[in-house]
Amino acid sequence: MGQQSKKIMKKLVVLLVIILGQQLMAQTGTIKGVVRDKQSENPLEGATIELLNTELATGVITDFDGRFILKGVPLGRQTIRVSFIGYESTTIPNIVVTTGKDIDLNISLLESFNQLDEIVLTTDTNKDRPLNKAAAVSARQFGIEEVTRFSGGRSDVGRLAANFAGVSTPDDSRNDIVVRGNSPIGLLWRVEGIPTPNPNHFAAFGTTGGPVSAINPNMLKNSDFITSAFPAEYGNAIGGVFDLGFRTGNVDDYEYSFQAGAFTGLEATAEGPMGQNNGSFLVAARYSLVGLVGGGAGGASTAVPNYADVSFNLNFGKGKLGQFSVFGILAASDIDFLGDEIDGDDLFASEDENLFVESRFGVLGLKHQVGIGENSFLRTTVGASLSQSQNNADRFIDKDTPQERIIPFFDTDDRENRFTFSTLFNSKINSRITFRTGLLVENFGLQSLFRDREEQPDNDGDGDPDFTVIRDVDESFISLQPYIQGRFRLTEKLTLNAGLHSLYNGLNEQFVFEPRSSLKYALTNSQSLSIGYGLHHQPVPLPLLFINETIDGVVVQTNRNLDFVRSSHYVLGYDVKLAPSWRGKVEVYYQDIDNAAVESFPSSYSSLTEGADFVFDNNRTGLVNEGTGFNRGIEFTLEKFFSKGYYGLLTGSFFESRYEGSDGIERNTPFNNGYVLNFLTGREFKIGAGGRNVLFVDTRLATSGGQYFTPIDLEASEQAGFEVDREELAFSERFDDYFRWDVKFGIRLNSKTKKRSHQFYVDLQNVTNNENVFVRRYNRLTNQVDQVNQIGFFPDFGYKFQF
Repeated sequence: MGQQSKKIMKKLVVLLVIILGQQLMAQTGTIKGVVRDKQSENPLEGATIELLNTELATGVITDFDGRFILKGVPLGRQTIRVSFIGYESTTIPNIVVTTGKDIDLNISLLESFNQLDEIVLTTDTNKDRPLNKAAAVSARQFGIEEVTRFSGGRSDVGRLAANFAGVSTPDDSRNDIVVRGNSPIGLLWRVEGIPTPNPNHFAAFGTTGGPVSAINPNMLKNSDFITSAFPAEYGNAIGGVFDLGFRTGNVDDYEYSFQAGAFTGLEATAEGPMGQNNGSFLVAARYSLVGLVGGGAGGASTAVPNYADVSFNLNFGKGKLGQFSVFGILAASDIDFLGDEIDGDDLFASEDENLFVESRFGVLGLKHQVGIGENSFLRTTVGASLSQSQNNADRFIDKDTPQERIIPFFDTDDRENRFTFSTLFNSKINSRITFRTGLLVENFGLQSLFRDREEQPDNDGDGDPDFTVIRDVDESFISLQPYIQGRFRLTEKLTLNAGLHSLYNGLNEQFVFEPRSSLKYALTNSQSLSIGYGLHHQPVPLPLLFINETIDGVVVQTNRNLDFVRSSHYVLGYDVKLAPSWRGKVEVYYQDIDNAAVESFPSSYSSLTEGADFVFDNNRTGLVNEGTGFNRGIEFTLEKFFSKGYYGLLTGSFFESRYEGSDGIERNTPFNNGYVLNFLTGREFKIGAGGRNVLFVDTRLATSGGQYFTPIDLEASEQAGFEVDREELAFSERFDDYFRWDVKFGIRLNSKTKKRSHQFYVDLQNVTNNENVFVRRYNRLTNQVDQVNQIGFFPDFGYKFQF
């Protein structure tokens, strides 16, 4: 550990000791929310909410709009039970009550199978079930608490997912999500029901990950993450789905928060009532702390990343025409890498280049929901999104010699505009059948210019590779996704989900049908079996479709009419509730992939290997849909939900990810880690008068098999002046296994007299300073192959003030 890091740690420990000395008296908090029918989403008037495990029995009843308020709730983790005649009751544990903020819950009750005029008791509700009840396999929900609680997560929803079974993100510099061996480009991001472009700062065209997330976790309500055999309402993806929803602001009181963190930056949040119809506003803004105080972007870099984002959700309440809301995200980022200030082991840049990076991301949507009859509703969302990235590099020629000069070497300007119309009709036929149908229309506008000298000839004889136009696009096309699905409770123990999704793309004019189905059978009250199948399609990544190729002096785009990549998912799962607050799960899966893009001559290349970096191969032209691949594996989850002051999560995935190029040889994909193991646990200790303050400790251990990579042909690279890979040995060598240990500790303080709370934490990331490999790459200055390692030990910190 360096001297600077030691000084920082010493100051943080001293500050924590000072805070621990503040012993104050107890106060109470507030729990409120809305109770709805799970199938129709109509509010339930007269539902009973009881506060459990307290000295004084406390309970309230919901009003006409299904709303309730529980005041005077003791601080700490609390449990409530919600019940209604003719419905299955639910118990919600681990509600963290503080003095700084009211707790606002959205609760859904399921009508009992036999419609009895009595309350049907059920077991505790935990986050082992997704919000979308059509997702019976390979799905789970998560909330803001998990995003901000787990050690090493950097308040990033993408890094949170890495802790779930079947997911790996063994690259500390980016939050790319590898689901069951699929490329990250197979992931679908949705915000408030509409697809969005890559929601990350410093995002690159065609990718789904980035170094810093633009999704503010303080905006999120409980959301779903699905890894296979998606329900019929999801399409245009073969790897996974992140279905994110924004919470609404406080409808009764104004609340504010301020926080600061090394990764999350400076942040302010405001929320409160708006209008006369129980409307509310919620606004959050962030700016990079590193950009304000200076510091490197990670590794050996001295470049300073600047990033900022603003998110909002304006809920206008329920009126005569239904309920309207407006939501959005606006994000911008930039960083400059100057060659004279770059070390040889920098993660992102080179010593002989000046690299300038800018990106923009935005989503704006208008959502409307109106009830139709007693058991149906129509939800419509109109949205627009923007994703833009600009990258420019100037390269030094004969650097540090009298002949030194600098030339523009590559530049990209990629802009994607998307206009979206989404509508769905949901109807609860009866307690056993729910029907849903909808349509998603997207109009894509794409402007993309990419010029590069890398691997180009010197046809003009000026001594430098020609500045060649690789991609020059100004296109628009439409995508249509109609779907229909139903949920059928065949018996009290057997539930069938079945649907049909369709996908049309105006670029290649292809129209496909995708059947989806899942079956879940409750063996006992604590055990269940599930089986799922889904057919899924996704276009070849846009950066590949529009690569220019010159044929007989004419520039053409030989890849633009490629068909969809096709994937069939098969899943078998077993769930068991081992004890109160303990859950186990095992899933076995197989994914068959065909129609991947490969070269028309024998080659190891496949589009299934793209997407793990900022760039795509720019010399792959004349591709054909003849590639295949498969992913298969087994994964398990053992989870102890928070109770008795502690939680635990152990996940494991053992899998194989393989592909075939046009040469017919089966190879590893770069995402074939073989295994991924995660262990997380945490403990809370009540301190202070009345135990109203909390000291917490969390830790995370993560390990996985090393990534496969293609060896470099050093002799050919020296002759060419750029990296030349031995493609006949594609992904035949492997990095060392990945290992990382993170430890997080902090304190949560509640005011004794006012509505305010403080939280302070220190997150020690990679405490063993393990040298996980980032990349092996050719160094054109030294004519050597260098190994660059990922970020070593790094102390993160954060402070949050709610009032």
